[in-house]
Amino acid sequence: MKNMKLLSLITALTAPLMITAQEVELADRLMENGKIYVVVVVIGIIVMGLYSFLFYLDNKLKKLEKEINAK
Repeated sequence: MKNMKLLSLITALTAPLMITAQEVELADRLMENGKIYVVVVVIGIIVMGLYSFLFYLDNKLKKLEKEINAK
């Protein structure tokens, strides 16, 4: 039981280091191939879509609030 706790502690402490190393390696590969720009563009399109959807919902809610207050 003591060994399992020690193994769990070591795993918990070293897991973030391994994950960070993998992420940096992935980013480096994307930059080398020039695909990082594709990733940035796709993320930008998704963010723009979310903002436009929220803007659309806000306008629709304002219209509904005006209709409710007018009655």
